[in-house]
Amino acid sequence: MLPTPDLSHLKRQDYEHIYEPAEDTFLFLDAFEDEALFLKELQPKISLEIGSGSGCVTAFVAKILGESNCLKFCTDINPRATRATKRTAKHNQVSVEIIETHLISGLLPRLQGQFDLIYFNPPYVLTPSEEVGSNSVEAAWAGGIDGREVIDELLPYIKCLLSSIGVFYMVVINENKPDEIRNIMRQDGFDSSIVKTRLAGREKLFILKFVRATL
Repeated sequence: MLPTPDLSHLKRQDYEHIYEPAEDTFLFLDAFEDEALFLKELQPKISLEIGSGSGCVTAFVAKILGESNCLKFCTDINPRATRATKRTAKHNQVSVEIIETHLISGLLPRLQGQFDLIYFNPPYVLTPSEEVGSNSVEAAWAGGIDGREVIDELLPYIKCLLSSIGVFYMVVINENKPDEIRNIMRQDGFDSSIVKTRLAGREKLFILKFVRATL
């Protein structure tokens, strides 16, 4: 069992401005541990975490991949989160490239079709639309109508970003209508599966996995 990345460098005041690892984060870590053999066999050359927050998940995935030649990118719209991710990477002795941007803005077309691994713990909480899109901690959870506004903004770009062998993982809750998301991605040429689920209070969390469909 891999240990959770060391986040002791982050203090209470940091979590007033960035997303503090919670049940969805730890479900993501557990899912990636289950997927460790798959990821090692995949041997990704370039990976991307969208919305890295504290940097916990990227640090964990980096440990799974070990001393590979994978170039690891992270994005976050929150400048405090990009700084926290940088600190977490350094504290856990992993190398990442951190970009302060909205979702994947600026990555296309330069990195089109280059990512072998993409993962995203999106803002999925059902909120009024006007709460979506800030560059502060609210951006980590405010998902708008059905908690889907940010998710639906990203999904059309996945087919452009992923390589031919690429895989995309995403956290959702039941209220986000996972089956509808899977159908949207199916129309874009992706097979999908549910890697892991967990109840967290009244929320049912899912980790979805998408790979390009084979003919």
